[in-house]
Order: sequence, then structure tokens, then C-alpha cells
Amino acid sequence: MTATPALHLEEVTSRTIEAAIAVRVRPEQEHAVSPVVKSLAEAYVHPGVAWPRLIVDGDRPVGFLMAFFGIDWKEDGTLFRSGLWRLNIAAGEQGRGYGRFAVESVAAELRRRGEEEMYVTWHPGPNGPEGFYLGLGFRPNGETSAGQTVGVLQLP
Repeated sequence: MTATPALHLEEVTSRTIEAAIAVRVRPEQEHAVSPVVKSLAEAYVHPGVAWPRLIVDGDRPVGFLMAFFGIDWKEDGTLFRSGLWRLNIAAGEQGRGYGRFAVESVAAELRRRGEEEMYVTWHPGPNGPEGFYLGLGFRPNGETSAGQTVGVLQLP
């Protein structure tokens, strides 16, 4: 039997789907991030683009992320981007480094795929994740997407 690293990502499968769907952010954050079940539905209709993963500490699910690879940003075939689509850290698990781990994991996967930039969007305002993303080095690029701020992180 191989050891599982304490903090790791797991593919969302028939074995892990219930744990993924059970991830809930704090009530005051629900306006800023879609529930996991919506992300999984979007992953289903965007195969090859969406990359949903359960964030697990030991054997305990603590969050969910979904990255995107080569999404048609303008939906006209002129601009393709990759980045973090969703990040849901369970209400009782926030402030323990799981969000940072998630962002770093997506950045590592993007680098592995040859990407030089990582995109994310966030709802501006109270109880939103803006401070978190800015603290990790994302910078607004002046765009908005569906009313959300678009941020970009240069990948060294």
C-alpha cells in the first residue's frame, strides 16, 4: 500500500462525489462562489477544459477547486486562457492554508502544461476573496467577466 500525502488533490469520481458536494463555504460567502454541484455540472458540459478536484487533508475533504485549461475566453476563438475557475474551502477549514495549497496546485499544473499566466475572477466587495487573491500575487488586469474582477498571476 502506498502512502497518501497528507494534503493532496483527488479527482472527483463516483467514490468522491458525495464528499465534494458536501463542501460548503461560510453562509456570508455563498454570494461569491457557486456551490460545488454547479461546478460539477459545468465540468460535465466542458470536458477537456474543466479540471475539478477535491482538496483532501489526510482522508478528510476540506475543499474543492476547479481549474480551466484553454477556455475560449471571448467565445469567438480569438483568446484562450487557463486558470482557477472555482475555489470552495469548507467553512470550518478556512484560514489553514488550504486555499493557498489549491492555488499553488493549479499553478503547478499550468506550468506543467506550458502556461505562463494563471487567471481567476472574483466578486468584489465584502466577504469576497479579493484580499486572498491579491495576497497571492494576482493583479487585476482591468477586465471584468460577468461582473467579476479578472485577475492574472504571472507564472515564473
